[in-house]
Amino acid sequence: MTNRIAFQGEAGAYSHEACQAARPNMEAMPCRTFEDVIAAVKSGEADLAMLPIENSTYGRVADIHRLLPESGLHIIDEAFVRVRISLLGLPGVPMQDIDTVRAHLVLLPQSAGFLKAHNMKAFSAVDSAGAARELSEKKPSNEGVLASELAADIYGLQVLARDVEDHGHNTTRFLIMSRDPDHTRRTDRKMITTFVFEVRNIPAALYKAMGGFATNGINMTKLESYMVGGNFTATRFYADIEGHPEDRAVRLAMDELRYFTTHVSIIGVYPAERDRMA
Repeated sequence: MTNRIAFQGEAGAYSHEACQAARPNMEAMPCRTFEDVIAAVKSGEADLAMLPIENSTYGRVADIHRLLPESGLHIIDEAFVRVRISLLGLPGVPMQDIDTVRAHLVLLPQSAGFLKAHNMKAFSAVDSAGAARELSEKKPSNEGVLASELAADIYGLQVLARDVEDHGHNTTRFLIMSRDPDHTRRTDRKMITTFVFEVRNIPAALYKAMGGFATNGINMTKLESYMVGGNFTATRFYADIEGHPEDRAVRLAMDELRYFTTHVSIIGVYPAERDRMA
């Protein structure tokens, strides 16, 4: 056991924040790409992976649905992180001196109102935490970054303004993944089962495959489709349902699903995060 949890991005990224919130006793390990995160867990360099799956404002995270089924990892938990955006600057520099702001492309439109009100020009960066690190190294006094307060702590920056996002509901859902599955766990919370499947090439196959969940009263909270190998005729579906595979209703629904599919693979059985139930 390494007691490490790997995430994509630089120290201070929102994925790093998710690691600290969900696994405070583990060492957070930054990785350059999602593939590097998965490889770190598979090789034993890290015990767990923290991967963003979807955002309440921007929808699903690109590439994750493609990577998860082939990763060989298993979902053991989920975590919801409210994305709180702060304006960071160099120590001692007042906010009125900031005329240029850098951040990851997805953060800029979320703070458009704040930037316009303060007449700040916005420029995209590969990574908001990386932009915070560069600000601390290059020290341009007229420049700020939009990032987490964690990034300010790590890189010695001051927080000039908090919660500068235009809307206060922006939340990212993360999946915590392990080399080993754990389908035995039960808690006082609802259980979530995540699986991927490919339907048979017959008329109304998806409609028929989904019928078992309706007739057995299973709530499907997520259904995403994406192409397999760039083939327009091969479609894979990613689904979340409420329930455990050993529940009678879930078992019956999954049996019916398998009748109309060529492949079904469960990639996670885990308790619903409390924020999902709020």
